Amino acid sequence: MGMKGKIALGVVVGVVVIGAVSANAGGDGDKENDGKGTSASAGQKPGGTTDGKNGTTKQAEKKAAFSGDGDFEVGKDVKPGTYRTTGNTDDLCYWERAKDASGEADSLIANDNVSGTSYVTVKATDKLFKSSGCKDWEAVDEKATGTAKTSRFKGDGGMYRVGVDIAPGTYRSTGNTDDLCYWERAKDALHSIESIRANNNVTGSAVVTISASDAYFKTTGCQEWKKTG
Repeated sequence: MGMKGKIALGVVVGVVVIGAVSANAGGDGDKENDGKGTSASAGQKPGGTTDGKNGTTKQAEKKAAFSGDGDFEVGKDVKPGTYRTTGNTDDLCYWERAKDASGEADSLIANDNVSGTSYVTVKATDKLFKSSGCKDWEAVDEKATGTAKTSRFKGDGGMYRVGVDIAPGTYRSTGNTDDLCYWERAKDALHSIESIRANNNVTGSAVVTISASDAYFKTTGCQEWKKTG
């Protein structure tokens, strides 16, 4: 998995974070987490139309903040904040937060290969944001809210904002094979190890309770999630 020989360090596929729940759940000691990790699409307002297929709340079309291809200097080309890209396929979208423009492995802060949707928080201390093969990025209004009445959502949809894109609750995904289903509960969109509250690779049936205090839920390679409680 990767683009141009790069590996998405933020994807923990094949590795379960042991103790992530007790170490990180509800904590605010993450030095990276200055945005509280709660972000919704720019201009979102309560009462959007509901997608009858997956139950998520549709919002008005957003204006792109910057292109899905290129290197962007933080503070000059890209303002610090949270951004979203959606509609990506086959993990061909690659993004990277970097502390300098050296291109060396040590410059990486976080990165990911995306299928579906991704939310990313770019910090003021980041120097460079790289994006390759992604759909345009839109700015996110971190104070915006929405009404999610989700009963089901795609198992390969990428990242969902809890409380806006999907509702908290217990969900089940069945028929997964070969540990290709990966899910993650996250407290922010910084994509650090400390961002992860819990995660797992699943064969067969997966059951997970998404808390109202979670900021995001990430799902890749899974069958459809259906709400059970």
